[in-house]
Amino acid sequence: MLVSWIGALNTSIEGKEILVLLSDSGKLSLLYFCCQMHRFIPIGNIELSKPGNMRDQLGRILAIDHDSAWVAISAYEDAFAVVRVGRTQHVYGPNKEIVEKAKIVHAVYKTSDIRGTVWSMCFMRTRCSMDEYYPVVAMIINRKGSDANDLSMYALAANDGGIQYLSGYSEPGPLALEIAEIPQLDGFGLLFRAGDILIVDLRDPKDICCTIRISMTGSLVGEQISVEDSCRGLDVDDDVAACALLELRDSGNNIMMDDSYMAIDGADNPGSMKSRVICSWSWEPDAVRGQPRLIFCLDDGEFHILEFNWDTEGLKVLPERVHRGLPCKPLLWMDRGMIAGFVEMGDGMILHLEHGRLVHRSTVQNVGPILDLAIADYHGEKQDQLFSCCGMCPEGSLRVIRNGVNVEKLLRTEPIYQGVTGLWTLRMKKTDTYHSFLVLAFVEETRILSVGLSFKDISDAVGFQTEVCTLACGLIADGLLVQIHSKGVKLCLPTSYAHPEGATLTSPVCVDWYPDVTISVGAVGHDVVAVATSNPCCLYILRVRPLSSLQYELYETQHVQLQYEVSCISIPEEDLRLRTSSSAFGGDFRKRKGNNSAAEVDVRMFAVIGTHKPSVEVISLEPDEAFRLLSIGSISVNNALGAPVSGCIPENVRFVASERFYILAGLRNGMLLRFESGTSKDQYLPGSFYKESFAPSLNALLQLVAIRHIGITPVGLVPLHDSANSDIIVLSDRSWLLYASRHSLAYSSISFLPASHVTPVSSVDCPSGLLFVAENCLHLVEMVHGKRLNAQKFSVGGTPRKVLYHSDSRTLLVMRTGLTGASCSSDIVQIDPNNGILLSRFKCELGETAKCIQIAKIGSEQVLIVGTSKSTDRPMMPNGEAERLTSHLFLL
Repeated sequence: MLVSWIGALNTSIEGKEILVLLSDSGKLSLLYFCCQMHRFIPIGNIELSKPGNMRDQLGRILAIDHDSAWVAISAYEDAFAVVRVGRTQHVYGPNKEIVEKAKIVHAVYKTSDIRGTVWSMCFMRTRCSMDEYYPVVAMIINRKGSDANDLSMYALAANDGGIQYLSGYSEPGPLALEIAEIPQLDGFGLLFRAGDILIVDLRDPKDICCTIRISMTGSLVGEQISVEDSCRGLDVDDDVAACALLELRDSGNNIMMDDSYMAIDGADNPGSMKSRVICSWSWEPDAVRGQPRLIFCLDDGEFHILEFNWDTEGLKVLPERVHRGLPCKPLLWMDRGMIAGFVEMGDGMILHLEHGRLVHRSTVQNVGPILDLAIADYHGEKQDQLFSCCGMCPEGSLRVIRNGVNVEKLLRTEPIYQGVTGLWTLRMKKTDTYHSFLVLAFVEETRILSVGLSFKDISDAVGFQTEVCTLACGLIADGLLVQIHSKGVKLCLPTSYAHPEGATLTSPVCVDWYPDVTISVGAVGHDVVAVATSNPCCLYILRVRPLSSLQYELYETQHVQLQYEVSCISIPEEDLRLRTSSSAFGGDFRKRKGNNSAAEVDVRMFAVIGTHKPSVEVISLEPDEAFRLLSIGSISVNNALGAPVSGCIPENVRFVASERFYILAGLRNGMLLRFESGTSKDQYLPGSFYKESFAPSLNALLQLVAIRHIGITPVGLVPLHDSANSDIIVLSDRSWLLYASRHSLAYSSISFLPASHVTPVSSVDCPSGLLFVAENCLHLVEMVHGKRLNAQKFSVGGTPRKVLYHSDSRTLLVMRTGLTGASCSSDIVQIDPNNGILLSRFKCELGETAKCIQIAKIGSEQVLIVGTSKSTDRPMMPNGEAERLTSHLFLL
């Protein structure tokens, strides 16, 4: 069904608003939205005409009056009708039961006496008596044989039920395009023309006059619009009127899209002048009584607001320019100052009106029109991705569409969390089902909130130092929390005010440890703390021991100077030595180590560190051993052209124990790496990981097995659970869910805003929640079953017409047209699908346009075949073929 127009009918049926839909089926459909079924339910169909697209059949334009009692429908030309819509009452039985439900009733009044093409129409409130004429409809009509549009008034006569012509109005000047009623100001309307707006007095529909003219003809850089008092005989330059006629002849059916209106150089303004056309407009829904406001967008992307006031001197208009961006069509002014704008052939936007200016809040993705697409299993993981050419110049883009993970949004706080640098949730005991503390780190501050129905600040009762930025924190033992900051490490025993199982003291028990230099990174594990300094590059291993009741000591067990600075540290959340289950090791771990129960748990404590070398290293944390390197993996990454990639310093590392052992490394340049070790069949971990091994293992080197480009910002790794085989949230400029049990790197995009931080949060009310920091707010969400598609956008310029995936180089070949450069208007580009970077380009000759591309194999070589057309005079021959066809071959 082709929808011509959609309007909202406010009349409620059983508490539901009704949607009025007009289509080429010849029916006017009435629907309401059912929240339980998540779909529209039809409640009535009104037959207007036979199905089809005849120009004189009703089904072109729809208008609804402010009382939601009348609907006006027009054809493309000649025909017009008004429909009275209502409903009957329920029929009740003797026991007040409903015998017959309410029904939609209607009455249709038609006329075929317009004799012209209808461009726009709306209902108007006038001073006409309802006993004489009601309702009254204002229409913009292009009469047959006329080069201009006029404003015509029609009304339904009460005496005979026929539609009568009341009067017409034509103002010399630009072409009239649309008519709209001014809400709250009965009898006044806006006449939108190419280059200006006329405020017309329609209180007496038989005597129409113009009161104010608002000029929008400014320089190309966008001058402020001007308001002029007018009268019935508005004086307009004859040249302007002539230009309007020329515009009408030249524009044809594309008058609304034409951006080449004639420029006039006048004595008053020697600069380039242009008649700007209104693309879209919308009224403020909750405007102050007597002060309606209109926002509109011009074809050059300027947004303006008109405020109307009525006083003793008459109608006053105050214009204000509030934004400049892309031309929007349509435009919707929503509640609380939010404005939705939708761009043809591009993404829409959500704007917020703040202090007289529009501020961009979010983007509404629009993948249409899709001109071409290619499907590829990009990384060989049986996860197809869709590469599509979307939009047209200047908003042409390449979209990478993947399966995504849906989330249910549960809670959003006020935007009061600016400058968050860290986010963690902590338990009071490792065996606790739910989290107890939420730690928020800022640039120069740390706050601890309780986890529950409300987030209560309990910083003083926990004991963390609040005037510093927390680098890391965690649970080192049951009831003992550790805070790592740049000056030192703090061990805290919270009070019972912070947690029911805390110490029954007035203040928390705290122990501090301070190094001689500044701490750069750190991590907290089971009974161990690891911190690193940058100048000099040192690594400290700390442990805790009880001295007496409620007295503890934080002491240093190892201290070693490193060759390279440490960029990140990760300690496995669980002690692998204590595992008697083989669930995390992909087989029966006992059988692999024999029947000796001591041997099956004889795994060294270890940590994973990232260095500025750059490298990923696994080090031993055994208290009775000296510092020992268990395994190392060097980081060296090249791009698609073979050149080294910069910024490969690890931002976050994590050990994963699933079907096989591997290490993840998120880099600062947005890449995600997976390292594995070639262990023997009888061992899950490399030999150096076991206490019985004292010599360096032959398998100590980590092998880089997979590389993915996640985004352009540093990659963070956050596990969903405190286990070595947990799935992981991967953060960059967008969020991903990585499946730990899969081979290679398998992940899906999370359908949520770009977030800077995330942490899992478990409470009684939300046992599987995620807390994101996005747009300076805390967002509590929950991943739900069900898939959705997520799209990533790469702006490519011009209009992308064709796309091919080249599997050997893992790059995309895109054919573009409509380029604005002087050197060429069409080309073929090679694009990296990870980041949208242009790798190479072939320019067509001037006047040559690429028409098709295809990859072919000739012998052992792959070539790209490009078909082009070129014309110096006429583009097509009389038989419809191109004047000149050429082709090119490129070796891939």
